[in-house]
Amino acid sequence: MNVAISEQNTALVKPKNRAWERFKSNKMALIGLIILVTLVILALITPFIAPYDPAAQDLLARLKPPSAEHWLGTDELGRDLFSRVLYGGRVSLSVGIFAVIFNVIIGVIVGSLSGYYGGKVDSILMRFVDIMLAFPTMFMLITVVTLLKPSLVNIIIVLVVFGWMGKARLLRGQILSVKNREFVDAARTIGMSDFRIIFRHILPNSLAPVIVSATLQMGSMILTESSLSFLGLGIQPPNASWGNILNGAQSLKVMLEAPWVPIAPGVMIFITIMCFNFIGDGLRSALDSR
Repeated sequence: MNVAISEQNTALVKPKNRAWERFKSNKMALIGLIILVTLVILALITPFIAPYDPAAQDLLARLKPPSAEHWLGTDELGRDLFSRVLYGGRVSLSVGIFAVIFNVIIGVIVGSLSGYYGGKVDSILMRFVDIMLAFPTMFMLITVVTLLKPSLVNIIIVLVVFGWMGKARLLRGQILSVKNREFVDAARTIGMSDFRIIFRHILPNSLAPVIVSATLQMGSMILTESSLSFLGLGIQPPNASWGNILNGAQSLKVMLEAPWVPIAPGVMIFITIMCFNFIGDGLRSALDSR
């Protein structure tokens, strides 16, 4: 009897932990998660561990190589690169995470309404999505950011405005395949409201691809912000981001005399994007019901 009870408890616990067990079995995804959590923790505690003010200039210490005093060296204005990379991580991670969170919120609302109600609601919303997708994204980003005052908030707003459509279409397709299943019909039969049916029954069975897509998009958002900052259209100095650190290192003098300046931010962008990609691949396998 004890054996039967133990087997029953295992059967009850196993479905809850199945996704996590599958995720853990993907070593690269697990390593990516550990590194990403470490980066987020470092971003949160940056004001307490950064050895220098990231905007403080010391013209007598311009382009100093890595040393015990300046772990990653200094830039063309004598600013400590280690401190700037730490503060730049806060900005770049904030852009990636918050832009994707708002993208998912808008995409979930639009995709849920479109997929569940269908008909004219679906046609109107999807035509609007098609119009938004017709704009060349990078060109629109550059245009809008040029017109607005470059700032962290404005960059996040622009990335949200031009980044939610894929989530909406993806979720709409998922809801179309779920909304006529038996458990949804049963919920309608007992008189549940549309709101409760969507958020209690349909979304939990439709969000897995959206979660995977959102994870992968975080890396893309960080790369987009870095590209805008590299072009001088993103976070403006003296505020630090990985992109504008690279922007300050593009002169021939810096590249020849201080090649260490672009290495740190470039490596951090590469590592962060790879972590998000590994985590996304792990989530794809972990959340696959098959």
